[in-house]
Amino acid sequence: MTALDTAPAPGGRAPSADGPRSRRREDGASRAEGWRRRLPLMPAFVFVVICTQIPFLLTIWYSLRSRNLLRPEGETFVGLRNYLDLAVDSTFRTAALNSILITLGCVLVSLLLGLGLALLLDRGFVGRGFIRTLLITPFLIMPVAGAMLWSISMFDPTYGLVNWLIGTVGISPVDWTSQFPMLSIIIALVWQWTPFMMLLLLAGLQSQTGDVLEAAQMDGAATWTTFVHITLPHLRFYLELSVLLGAIYVVNTFDQIYLMTAGGPGTASANLPFYIYQRAFLGFDIGQSAAMGVVTVIATIIIATFALRLIFTSINSKEQS
Repeated sequence: MTALDTAPAPGGRAPSADGPRSRRREDGASRAEGWRRRLPLMPAFVFVVICTQIPFLLTIWYSLRSRNLLRPEGETFVGLRNYLDLAVDSTFRTAALNSILITLGCVLVSLLLGLGLALLLDRGFVGRGFIRTLLITPFLIMPVAGAMLWSISMFDPTYGLVNWLIGTVGISPVDWTSQFPMLSIIIALVWQWTPFMMLLLLAGLQSQTGDVLEAAQMDGAATWTTFVHITLPHLRFYLELSVLLGAIYVVNTFDQIYLMTAGGPGTASANLPFYIYQRAFLGFDIGQSAAMGVVTVIATIIIATFALRLIFTSINSKEQS
């Protein structure tokens, strides 16, 4: 041992031999505290893993095999052949395109209508609470009930309300779900999801401070100028969140397609969830339907991750400003 090893530290105190030991104790205590906080969440975590991740791993396993429920003895490992078959499956491409069209059409129209309704409900008038309750009602109706309502009560070619309305101006009855299947599905989805967009955007409008709007009004800014330069930038986070959540939910649409058009005529209105259902439960092709499910999940994760990064970027830029 040299004199440097026993020399007092700057400030007159000798180095403590318990320093590393005390740090280890502190690290152990912090880890114990972390586990103590996580422990109540472990049952929920285990439940989520069992209900989501294990089935997804099994789906990946089935997607690598040729498995048909009508020929269980012919099950073999085929690797990526099911995924390669999807590349030349024209029906799969049609279903993917329909999923994109239905999602974009529903989300964009619902967003615009929800923004307009949110702006109206942000104003004070007699009966606002009652009107807001009525506007929320479509979102509270079960998708199956909503699909039956539009298929029978609204779009029925003989007794539907829509044909009765257009008949009052001399237009011939239209079989909406057969002649315009995609439009019929989008209208039913817009009716259901507009209240969801309205609630999110209304929350954003009500979080806006009135001082900024009063200052703009005192400066002589027009209503449209105030909306474009003050209100819309404030609503950017809520608009992006509405688009993200709406797209995640709408891309999984099944009830409206199954009950209104059954994917028809032919496969003209089938989206990816409905086509996966057809291949799995009508065609009994578990291998290829599992491959389609994996591709759909991966594509949804990629889009959701990109959208979440945009949202977090806007949040960080807003906090820094």
